[in-house]
Amino acid sequence: MNKDTRLSDVLHVLLHLGHATEPITSEILAKSMGTNPPVFRRTMAGLREAGYVRSEKGHGGGWMLARPLREITLLDVYSALGQPKLFAIGSRTNHPDCLVQKKVNDVLADTMEQAEALFVRRFSEITLDLLTPEKHAQLSEPCEKSSLPALSQ
Repeated sequence: MNKDTRLSDVLHVLLHLGHATEPITSEILAKSMGTNPPVFRRTMAGLREAGYVRSEKGHGGGWMLARPLREITLLDVYSALGQPKLFAIGSRTNHPDCLVQKKVNDVLADTMEQAEALFVRRFSEITLDLLTPEKHAQLSEPCEKSSLPALSQ
């Protein structure tokens, strides 16, 4: 099963935007996520609608943070992305009258609810400024897949 890396990718982008002094284009940011600009813009749409980022079209346009990193939590970003599925564990439903299936499904559902509650609580406590490395981004160094500003060593 493929893993959904949108949360990780978007956090990477947001941390770089937190150090940007001017807008960064969709083309550059899309490269950092290993995708194309239209997919990048669709991915970022929820964050823009929630007021965490803003974008400007045209010459000199691009993406910037709309709020400081200290005002954005991991939960905010996760929610703006549409709350991607946390677990790939599912329950059997082909025999709804089976008492064993019912018991297993009840235990799995309860456990997943508890895990999700812990996840939500912890993600609500972590602001993006806490994820920023001690040294700031260097605009001239490439970052992994792209020409996105890299974080200096």
